[in-house]
Amino acid sequence: MMVKTRMTPDPVTAAPDMGVLDALKHMQRNKVRRLPILDKDRLVGIVVESQLLKVAPSPATTLSAFEVNYLLSKMTLKDVMTRNPVTVTPDTLIEEAAVLMWDNVVSGLPVLDGDQLVGIITETNIFDAFIDSMGLRQNGTRLAVEAADKAGVLADITAIIRDHDISIISLSTFHQKDANKRSIVLRLDTTELDGVEEALESKGYEVVHVAYMASWSENNRG
Repeated sequence: MMVKTRMTPDPVTAAPDMGVLDALKHMQRNKVRRLPILDKDRLVGIVVESQLLKVAPSPATTLSAFEVNYLLSKMTLKDVMTRNPVTVTPDTLIEEAAVLMWDNVVSGLPVLDGDQLVGIITETNIFDAFIDSMGLRQNGTRLAVEAADKAGVLADITAIIRDHDISIISLSTFHQKDANKRSIVLRLDTTELDGVEEALESKGYEVVHVAYMASWSENNRG
């Protein structure tokens, strides 16, 4: 999955000389929390709502309201923006974007196609992609299996499930503290597992958890 499949295209932007107060209103009006900063269509920075709120005076300030408003009216985005932000391209893999966000402690990345800003991908987009890839919007069963970390294990486990005429919605693997073991988490498109657990355990795989799960949307209906 690539960034272009999950990014928000044509994001709301601002100019470097926009005032801080105007930028906050701009964010509120467009219901966004970050603004890529463009100077003559070239990306020069990014600002997030928390940065703008930090420069606002605290209630304990000794400045008068007139002085506060005067100072803020003089402050522009170029004074507070993050310059030369980390970016990705439309063809960057989603997982690469997630690692970049984590490593750089940011919650969003501008997406550049050459020098042109074409989108923005945020932590919300990443979470949404994760939910879809794990099949959390579908009914089914979550099956967790512990197995030796060796070649052929995944093929063997999926073959057992196939032989029971069950489809796999998603599959993830995780390293255990024991370097020789791996946890395999499968989401299956059924709640009928007759014989599956027994077949897995007869092959030496330990079924450590089974949960019958409604879709995410059903669990979150108001």
